[in-house]
Amino acid sequence: MSQKDVRNFCIIAHIDHGKSTLSDRLLELTHTVEQRKMKEQLLDQMDLERERGITIKLQPVRMDYDLDDKKYTLNLIDTPGHVDFGYEVSRSLAAVEGAVLLVDATKGVQAQTLSNLYQAIEQNLEIIPVVNKIDLPNADVPKTKKEIIHVLGCKEEEILEVSGKTGLGVDKLLEKIVSVIPAPSGEKEKPLRALIFDSKYDIYKGVVAYVRIIDGEVKRDDKVTMMAGLADSGVVEVGHFKPDLQKVDKLVAGDIGYIATGFKSVESCRVGDTITLEGKRNEIKVLSGYKKVTPMVYASFYPIEGDDYNFMRDALDKLKLNDAAFEFEPESNQALGRGFRCGFLGMLHLEIIQSRLEREFGISPTITTPSVVYEVHMKGNGEILQVYSPTELPDPSAIDKIYEPYVKLDIISPAGYLGNIMDVMKNTRAEYLNTEYIDSERMILTFNCPLTDVITNLHDDLKSASSGYASMNYELAEYRPYDLVKLDIMVAGEKVDAFSRIVPKERAFSEGKTTVEKLKDAIPRQNFQIALQASIGGKVIARETIKAFRKDVTGGLYGGDVTRKRKLLEKQKKGKKKMKNIGKVSIPSEAFLAVLKK
Repeated sequence: MSQKDVRNFCIIAHIDHGKSTLSDRLLELTHTVEQRKMKEQLLDQMDLERERGITIKLQPVRMDYDLDDKKYTLNLIDTPGHVDFGYEVSRSLAAVEGAVLLVDATKGVQAQTLSNLYQAIEQNLEIIPVVNKIDLPNADVPKTKKEIIHVLGCKEEEILEVSGKTGLGVDKLLEKIVSVIPAPSGEKEKPLRALIFDSKYDIYKGVVAYVRIIDGEVKRDDKVTMMAGLADSGVVEVGHFKPDLQKVDKLVAGDIGYIATGFKSVESCRVGDTITLEGKRNEIKVLSGYKKVTPMVYASFYPIEGDDYNFMRDALDKLKLNDAAFEFEPESNQALGRGFRCGFLGMLHLEIIQSRLEREFGISPTITTPSVVYEVHMKGNGEILQVYSPTELPDPSAIDKIYEPYVKLDIISPAGYLGNIMDVMKNTRAEYLNTEYIDSERMILTFNCPLTDVITNLHDDLKSASSGYASMNYELAEYRPYDLVKLDIMVAGEKVDAFSRIVPKERAFSEGKTTVEKLKDAIPRQNFQIALQASIGGKVIARETIKAFRKDVTGGLYGGDVTRKRKLLEKQKKGKKKMKNIGKVSIPSEAFLAVLKK
């Protein structure tokens, strides 16, 4: 098949706008998957994706399509919609020539729709606007089309109407993909250049790189080299996604497929690297790859058993290979031992990594309170420190100012919920910037907001305030100084580093009180009394007490003098006091989770 008959495209949309369902219909119509093997959200391969009903990983698939007695090859990449997985979308866009912009007819244009659209425009992709879910009774197609025209500037007749559920209009979409999206422009005669847009680890084949072949060709037993990783290897296998891995003789320019590299080390084969043939390093230009992603949220993972440290490192290594936005590095802590400081794009990202560790590797880590990166300006020498966790914060007397990250936050919502959303934003330290109306009923609100206020619970609060209609998107803007303090939590007189956090001074009391109240319910009672205290420096600002179990030592007495009773109670009191001094409180992992959840 000639390169002119290949079309590479991806589907981009806000979360829950029907990308995976539309992909199912495309697979059905092109007979890529046998009818007996079809199931809903076929491209969502992980159990976690199917349970939550969200796409977490991008997933490529190759389809054969006949139109007017001519055969075409369509390479589709299904992408996630949630803001925490935006990096997956940017990598998919770099591997294709076109994008299907999907908008739900019942919800209209949402925050992530805009974010993904702007990324596609930056890559100069051909964009096909599509209104989905037109079969639903509450679908408002004319209004949705107006919104798309407002943000994209296209003509109304260019917008397609489909139903991913029933398959209505999907045949027209396939025809449009073939006619509108350009064929890939690479040259087969040139030396091999392939862009790695994703990868996974296979115990038999080593690291499997998901690639877009830009120029040249690659086949089994070729010797390849990584331009950035500087590692060489023999190709174990090449193939396409159907959607399972299907072996072929070779991949040529314009193809999307996989190369089983045989690498056992994760570091050798990085997402965004360029693969070429051995000895051709100096003949080709490295592909631009992807901009480095910066984690927004940091939390530390510690194995419950110290012996599991190496096993946990291998597990995190494999997750990093599969998720390029996830970062980790070793760290140690007096109370918790050796562990890892991990960087995430948001709280959902953290939750997904934690769930994958439990399911895929059987590890239940202790997780410290999530934090963002602060910049601390020191007195005297004016040194600037990057602080990733509260335990790294220097002595307050040596600090001049603490700067925290602010983000530009866009909220898209029906205008009727303006009052409710403003009430939610009053509880944060956000600064209102602008309101723009997409049409008479929908608006975009723009704020500058501290990142800590965004990651904690804002997404859920906005959904509650707007009956699920509001959506948000944010990007890092700047660092600003603020009066921040370190809040410590002590359990039975001992400071627990995992519960420490950096908070605005005016919120320290309420945060401290809430935390000790949660811990009172989460930590089981012991045979001795446990004091839970929240403190700033040496000053205790909130306290709760977990009462001790009490054995009825006087139960066996019958009659006699009251002094006998008192004697036994005094003896018990002394025992309790002694126990309090030597008793250790073990904090269950549920207590750490209780503090994480707002």
